[in-house]
Amino acid sequence: MQYYQRLLHAKLSSKRSWNKVRIIFGPRQVGKTMLLKNILSEKDSIFYNLQDSVLRRRLERDPSIFTRELSALPSNITNVFVDEIQKVPSLLDEVQFLYDNDKTRFQFYLTGSSARKLRGYSANLLPGRSHVYYLYPVTLMEEYGRKALLGQFENKPGRLFPKTSLTDKLLLGNLPGVRLENEETAFETLSAYVDNYVEEEIRKEALVRNTASFNVFLQLAALESGKQVNLTKLSQESGIAVSTIKNYYQVLNDTFLGYWIYSYRKSQRKRLTTTPAFYFFDLGVRNATAEIRLNKNMLAELGGYLLEHLVGLELIQRAGYLGRGYNVSFWRTVSGAEVDFIFETPDEDIPIEVKWTEAPSTKHIRNIEKFIDLYPERAFRGYLVCRIPKPQQLSERVLAIPFENL
Repeated sequence: MQYYQRLLHAKLSSKRSWNKVRIIFGPRQVGKTMLLKNILSEKDSIFYNLQDSVLRRRLERDPSIFTRELSALPSNITNVFVDEIQKVPSLLDEVQFLYDNDKTRFQFYLTGSSARKLRGYSANLLPGRSHVYYLYPVTLMEEYGRKALLGQFENKPGRLFPKTSLTDKLLLGNLPGVRLENEETAFETLSAYVDNYVEEEIRKEALVRNTASFNVFLQLAALESGKQVNLTKLSQESGIAVSTIKNYYQVLNDTFLGYWIYSYRKSQRKRLTTTPAFYFFDLGVRNATAEIRLNKNMLAELGGYLLEHLVGLELIQRAGYLGRGYNVSFWRTVSGAEVDFIFETPDEDIPIEVKWTEAPSTKHIRNIEKFIDLYPERAFRGYLVCRIPKPQQLSERVLAIPFENL
């Protein structure tokens, strides 16, 4: 299968994490295994795929087999790749033992599509011994390869993902494999993804007790994705207790199926709404989970919501790659003024509005200007993301841009 360059490639293959256990988290099908198999050489690596039921049962019965097998390897085998580590969390003890015994003997690479069991087993995930990374669906940087407008990284040379249209991104999302399929098979793949994820990650891992109620919640959560969460409303519509819904959202977060976005917290100059919003990690998966077979004709009605969701995901994932000091929030006052996203960096906070318009004007940026006026010590510029072919300067401080230029 063709390999396309990922933003994590340079970090994982550099010396910055040398002699640290590298843990790479991310939902299923974002390309964790493909990434590591293109970083590591077969001649000096050993691969443990814990989705292999025979191997998994053998290590579950006796985790120390892992240590004994690695101790018997020739000295030229230096890389150890364990895929889906959460399936046998007791292997963390073996990794810690081997690491503490000799920090230079092996370079460990662990992947996981759920942190829930790992946190329960080893709350701090090898404290002081590991570097933790997150892999997301395909981002604009991996598609266009240019320096980001928001952020300070530039993708290393390598094969870029094929470009997809804005319409395809809104309907089918950005999972690497799905992007390469035609529309008909992509919808089927996304539906199967949802079914298999619930079956394999939720039921088999026993993350919830009642999978029937979880399935009801899952569809409602997908329909509400990108909005501030109203637990009481969800409880009334589903018949599920509020406390259970809170736990279900935690399951989604722990299995990387979604992210929380919180209200902007750096000033109390205005009374702000504080209820967080929850975003499914990929629009295609969100659409399939909501059991909505979207088509291009529906964009006239839903395009604005989907575009806002897409921008939110791009910003969240970009902040995740940039690391500490970067964050995404929203700004909404109790009086009704709002800005869709605030991209927070160590140096500034950038207000970003999203509009489903091909004719941007100053009326679309009033709240961006208001935000900049209220927070002059942190906000100096803003952006309006809309459906225009090229950027337009709408005011001295605000630029309108197409999504691809974000």
